[in-house]
Amino acid sequence: MEMSNKVAFGDAGVMRFRSLGGWVERPLDLQPELKGHEHADVIVVGGGFAGLSAALELAARGASVILLEQEFCGFGASGRNAGYLLGSMGIEFELFVKRVGLEQARQFVSLYDVGVTYVEGRFNALGIECDYNPSGIIRAAVHPRQEKRLRANMQLGEKLGSSTRFVDAAEMRARGIPPAFLFGSEQRGGTLNPGKYVGALRRAALKAGVRVYERTPLLSYSEGPVITCKTALGSATAPVMLLATNAYTPQLGLLRNKVAPIRVSAIETQPLSAKQLASLDWKGREGLVTPHFTMESHRLTAHDTMVLTTKQLNYVYGSKTPNIPDHNAYAALAQGLRERFPMLQGLGIQHCWSGYISAAYDALPVVGTTGAKQNIFYSAGCSGHGLASQSLMGALLAAQISGEAPALLKAMQHKTPSMLPEPFQWCAMKSALATAKLLDSWTNKKVRKDNVLNG
Repeated sequence: MEMSNKVAFGDAGVMRFRSLGGWVERPLDLQPELKGHEHADVIVVGGGFAGLSAALELAARGASVILLEQEFCGFGASGRNAGYLLGSMGIEFELFVKRVGLEQARQFVSLYDVGVTYVEGRFNALGIECDYNPSGIIRAAVHPRQEKRLRANMQLGEKLGSSTRFVDAAEMRARGIPPAFLFGSEQRGGTLNPGKYVGALRRAALKAGVRVYERTPLLSYSEGPVITCKTALGSATAPVMLLATNAYTPQLGLLRNKVAPIRVSAIETQPLSAKQLASLDWKGREGLVTPHFTMESHRLTAHDTMVLTTKQLNYVYGSKTPNIPDHNAYAALAQGLRERFPMLQGLGIQHCWSGYISAAYDALPVVGTTGAKQNIFYSAGCSGHGLASQSLMGALLAAQISGEAPALLKAMQHKTPSMLPEPFQWCAMKSALATAKLLDSWTNKKVRKDNVLNG
C-alpha cells in the first residue's frame, strides 16, 4: 500500500494526499528492475496508455519489445486522470483551425474521435473490465452566458466532422443531470476507471511477452543505427526506440522547447450514501465537463464516489514535475464541489492527488521522429485529452515502426511553435494560466450572484 499523508487545505478541510494518484495501487507483481544488458527489436520508454498500446501492437506484429518504466505502469498521467473516454468535443476547434487550417484540423478531429472507437474495441478484444459506462460526455454550462461560446464551438466542430448534439435544459432535468448544469453539448463516449484500464493493458503486455522493467528510469540514451539506453543497473539496445513519456519527455533532453508539463489536480469524495445518491438523482452518471477556459470535470464513479478534476492548473519552473500536493488546487476543487452540488453539503473528501499532462503552445499533439537515423519516435502534447488519443497514438506509432504508413500519423505533421527559455517560459505560462483563471472567476461570480438573487 502507498505511504500517504494528511494535508490541510484551509476551508477545504483535511484530505489524504495520494502520491500514486487515486485509481492505482503498486502492483503485487511489480516487475524487476533492468539489470545487466538486454536487446530487443524495439525499446518503449513509458508504461502509460501510449507506451503499453504500442508495446502490445508491436508484439502482435512479432516484434520483441522491452518496456522501461520509471515507477510502475500507470503511475503517471494514465493512472491519475479523470477517466473520460472523450473524443473531439474536448478540444478547442478554433485554435486548431487557426494553427493548421480547416482541412488538416479535420484530420486532428478524426484522431480524437477514432481514438474512442479504438479504445472501445480494445475493451472487447482484450476482455478489459474497467467500469466503462458508455453514457456519453456532456460539455455542460453553468451560466447562460456560456451558451454563445458553446454553440459557436459546436458549429465549427460540425464543419470539422465532430458530431455533437445540443442538450437543452428540459432534457438535462429529465435525465437527472444536477441542476447546476444548465444545458450542454453531448458526444458519444463515457467514463471508466483509468487505473483498471491501464492495469489491464499492463497484464496484456506481460502475457504477450513484452519484457517490462519497472522501477527502471531511463538515465540517458545514445543515438545511432542501434540505440543504447542506460539505466541505473543495466542497459538495453534496439534499432528503434519509442519515447511515450509525455510530460516527462523534456527531462530526457527531448522536446524541451516544444512541450511543457502542466500540473492537473483532482479530489475524490467519500462514498455517497443511498440518501445522497437519491437526492442527486443522477440516473445516467454522464461525465460532465464545463466550457470554462480551464474546464471543470465532475463525475460519479462505479463505487459511488465523486471525482472532480482540473479547475486550476499550475506550471513548475524549469518544466519540472515534482510529485507534491497542490494546496490551492484542492481548495478550489472542494469549493466547486460545494457550489455545484449543494444537495451534498457535508460530504467528506477522502483524498486528493496531482499529475502532469504535456501541452504545446498550440495545444496540438506533438508526434514525430528524431535522431541521426530518425529511429527515435516520440509522442507528447496530449493537453489533457490522452485517454483515447494516446491509446490510438501508440497503435499508430507501432504501425509506423513496423513499416506501415498510417494516414492519420501523416496528417499530424505540422510545425510546433517553440517554447521560450526560462524565466520567460515561467512568466508566459503563469500569465496564461492566471488570465484563464480570471475569466473563469468572472463567470463563477455571476453564477453565485444569480443563485443569491434566485433564492
